[in-house]
Amino acid sequence: MLAALDELKAHDIREIDVRGRTSIADLLIIASGTSSRHVKSIADEVVKFAKRAGMLPLGVEGEAEAEWVLVDLGDIIVHVMLPRIREFYGLERLWTVGDQAPEAEAANDR
Repeated sequence: MLAALDELKAHDIREIDVRGRTSIADLLIIASGTSSRHVKSIADEVVKFAKRAGMLPLGVEGEAEAEWVLVDLGDIIVHVMLPRIREFYGLERLWTVGDQAPEAEAANDR
């Protein structure tokens, strides 16, 4: 999956292991595109890559506006976003809260 994202020059690719935190997926992949057209192209390539790998996409949301396209592959959910949308929603922050070591959390509280 990361190869498909890299091939289309997706930016700031991030994998987040969410096993044990939610039942909706095991892995979230978040990436940015440079324009709506780029976001849609990346999402389309993710779908093609998944099908070639024998995974059947369960759904694709957001293709019309292509500011944030979600590709649901079952255990993997891929989010492709424009940078401003990604910054606004901050999915990385939502899913990584509590991932820091206790010492780092204490330092951040100061």
